Amino acid sequence: MLTIFDKINIKEFTTFFNNEEKCLSFLAEEKWKNGYVCKSCGHDKYCAGKTPFSRRCTKCKKEESATANTMFHHCRIYLPDAFKLAHLVCTSPTISTAELSTTLNLRQMTCWNFKKKVTNCIDARQDVSDEGKIMLKEVIMGVRS
Repeated sequence: MLTIFDKINIKEFTTFFNNEEKCLSFLAEEKWKNGYVCKSCGHDKYCAGKTPFSRRCTKCKKEESATANTMFHHCRIYLPDAFKLAHLVCTSPTISTAELSTTLNLRQMTCWNFKKKVTNCIDARQDVSDEGKIMLKEVIMGVRS
């Protein structure tokens, strides 16, 4: 699994995250890499949820999707496009929403809204490297705003 996204270009990134299943798989893997703990009751046992890559607590039956509590929660953009947008914003923070719109074939307002979400996650990060680089993985797993 890729862990450092700032060393790959957009073509490689797009090849790796080319469908929703790969994006959800990555989110689930990263989200629960240290084990699952229910946000409602604190129980650590789960079963598969109704939707792909979601988990359901076996105690309180609360279901949590892979996108819950990430910046992709309730994201209405096709997930691979949202991942690409996040990658573009992290690798070139000064990219305009017009450029994003043209590159991703999305409405400019859609790009503006999601770019704002990404930059809010970046601003909330405390662990920016010495060179000022942002780890996309850390931003992706950031708490939604």
